[in-house]
Amino acid sequence: MGRAALLPLLLVAAAGRAGVSAAGGPEVRSLRGSWWLANGNGSVVLRGEVPGCVHTALHRRGLIQDPYYRFNDVTYRWISLDNWTYSRTFKTPFDDRKWQKVNLVFEGVDTVAQILINNITLGRTDNMFNRYEQCSFSWDWGPSFPTQGIWKDVRIEAYNHYHLIYFSLTSFFEKSAQQWSLEIESIFDVVSSKPIAGLVTVNIPKLQTQQTFSVKLQPGEGSVVLLVNINKSSTVEAWWPNGHGKQTGYNMTTTFIMEAGYQIEKSSKAYFRTVELVQEPIPGSPGLSFYFRINGRPIFIKGSNWIPADSFQDRVTYDTLWLLLKSAADANMNALRVWGGGVYEQDEFYDICDEIGIMIWQDFMFACALYPTDQYYLESVRAEVSHQVRRLKSHPSIILWSGNNENEAAIASNWFSIPYADREVYIKDYVMLYVKNIREIVLTEDKSRPFIASSPTNGLESVKEGWLSQNPYDTHYGDTHFYDYSNDCWNWTVYPKTRFASEYGFQSWPSFSTIEKVSSTEDWSYTSNFSLHRQHHENGNDQMLQQIGHHFKLPQSTDPIKKFKDMIYLTQVMQAQCIKTETEFYRFSQSEIIRGEGHTMGALYWQLNDIWQAPSWASLEYGGKWKLLHYFAQNFLAPLLPVAYEDKGVLYIYGVSDLHADHKLTLRVIVHTWSSLEPVCTLAKEGVTVKAQSAVPIYKESIDDLLERCRNCTRKSCVITFCLVGEGGLQSPTNHHFLSSLKDAVGLEKSHFSASVSQQDDIYIFVLQTTAIAPFVSLDVGNIKGRFSDNGFLMTEQKKVVVFYPWEPTGVEELEKSLTLTSLVDVV
Repeated sequence: MGRAALLPLLLVAAAGRAGVSAAGGPEVRSLRGSWWLANGNGSVVLRGEVPGCVHTALHRRGLIQDPYYRFNDVTYRWISLDNWTYSRTFKTPFDDRKWQKVNLVFEGVDTVAQILINNITLGRTDNMFNRYEQCSFSWDWGPSFPTQGIWKDVRIEAYNHYHLIYFSLTSFFEKSAQQWSLEIESIFDVVSSKPIAGLVTVNIPKLQTQQTFSVKLQPGEGSVVLLVNINKSSTVEAWWPNGHGKQTGYNMTTTFIMEAGYQIEKSSKAYFRTVELVQEPIPGSPGLSFYFRINGRPIFIKGSNWIPADSFQDRVTYDTLWLLLKSAADANMNALRVWGGGVYEQDEFYDICDEIGIMIWQDFMFACALYPTDQYYLESVRAEVSHQVRRLKSHPSIILWSGNNENEAAIASNWFSIPYADREVYIKDYVMLYVKNIREIVLTEDKSRPFIASSPTNGLESVKEGWLSQNPYDTHYGDTHFYDYSNDCWNWTVYPKTRFASEYGFQSWPSFSTIEKVSSTEDWSYTSNFSLHRQHHENGNDQMLQQIGHHFKLPQSTDPIKKFKDMIYLTQVMQAQCIKTETEFYRFSQSEIIRGEGHTMGALYWQLNDIWQAPSWASLEYGGKWKLLHYFAQNFLAPLLPVAYEDKGVLYIYGVSDLHADHKLTLRVIVHTWSSLEPVCTLAKEGVTVKAQSAVPIYKESIDDLLERCRNCTRKSCVITFCLVGEGGLQSPTNHHFLSSLKDAVGLEKSHFSASVSQQDDIYIFVLQTTAIAPFVSLDVGNIKGRFSDNGFLMTEQKKVVVFYPWEPTGVEELEKSLTLTSLVDVV
């Protein structure tokens, strides 16, 4: 990193009329709104919104284009290299002589800043949370926009006696007594010189629970920890992850009545759930398990990795977060890993996860780098970790704290070419930062959830080896990150039969409608300067071509724009099929040990969302549009799923289930020739038992026998589809198994599609008709925001009904006009 641009914050205060506070409570005055903003030499002066940042202020005033347009990430580097000053004048809204303490509170300043009021320096900042957000300086999926600004709330608060700073609650279940309890922690800034006594009453009406405690606040940082036992005659509904039960929360009121000062009434939601990270020996396998038990039940973790939703955090609204997180839940995900090179997300992010049942693996913000361990830096880190744990630990969605992203692996694999003689110093620094500081604070502040030092890690084996294992990627312990762009991704044997896959993925390009917004006509080619500039992963565009080439014919159209659109389509088909194959492998490995490996209990692909419009590993484009991968994820993460793979010429089908009960089902296996919508043979195997929360083999047949049984099908002329059907409407998605690469398929004909659109209440019904089998049918309605019920599917029937769920008002005519239908045979 070059020099850090300084962000002075100048505030001019004038005396004003004293404000009146309710019942002697604190006075709070927000300083949000319009501020003056100027660059270092004063040549650029404008109004800028707070919360906000310099880039968004310049854009709103029309002084710069959209920073994401074409090559603007390079063009606008001058903004980050300049010094910027935010300033405003305000009247102090109260008589500060009345108050024992007056604070100027900045919730988030980005990043190196000096704060002055009436030309007196009040403080300096050098930690955004409290530290650089690393990915601001670019990553392999994002641009370099080191932002500056007051990116969170700013306010003045004044109080006497005491002030509540943190309030948190964590739940515990006492097995021996069969009783839930809540630990309620309240941290105060006590400005009184003497202890302050009082009463605290906690009331949870729905659980017939009310308790009153005598408390005493000590001067300084006064902490009160209360243990509330829930009335045993009340039935407590636990919080469950998406797909495993409800996300029940209980309204709770905590009232503080102190002998001095004012009464505080705090309303909150109480959730009840337990989490354990189980690392224990597995029969028939060296090493240890690595899985999560929620409320005593083992849960297969399925989902993705979360990165910042925008380079400019002030543009990330509640609606942005809701759309992305709801899309994760709608694709049958139950977990996301908040990656350690981004930001600790805003409160609303975790509130939504609590509400919809998305478990969070929370990294601390350290990633792929070596960090200092001098006293000043460690104090900054300790303040950051303490603040974030206190802020976030009430959320039942957070199930794990993780010290960093890939730093154990970085030292173990010597990414930074550390001379052997210096290695011990770096190991000592690593342990000092992540174990003796971060881990110690986490264990002190939060006893309700597990902590691991890094990801990937060997978990308890890493601890045994002095917190740095020889091989953090060992499949017999902990979690693994795995990327392989050269081998054929349809070959399941290349994937690690790991205990927990916390990162893996393949790239694709976003839709043309997403790219079009930030590009011009000359950019619309796979090899344009723009396409090369947007690709931040070395050889990424070539790797996609290579992976596509294993199974598909590359586009040869003489129309450059059609060729570009075909390439985009093929990258999305390739990515979806690759991650489908890998995720299904992890899911069917959950109940078995093969040659000492298996019991895979987690699959989090890289990555869920995009930070801008560019090729990346994401399944959701910038703006929230679903790539084909996200539609595939809805199926390959379904609670009930048949999965097929071949081994030595034999077809195996497993029944994978996240359901809590065993089910007797019918397995339907259908074989088509590519040239006909009429099946060549159908098999219904009845009375198939699919066990609760497991993956069991339910079907086995040699490919040769199957081809002979089905009227002499060949590998190139036929395709297999299959599904599980049970009573009461229980049904899995229909899955497919290709017997050859589609570039070698015999009999595929160009299908003639028709689509009719009609409205039904708030949704739209698309009825598709085809004259031939069509692989990877993609429906795209351009810039109309919404999602389909299914997409990218193999169409083996003449008619298919697909539902469109709009995210904003639209109409039949607009949808018909915007609709593009593409299948593999349309790529020429």
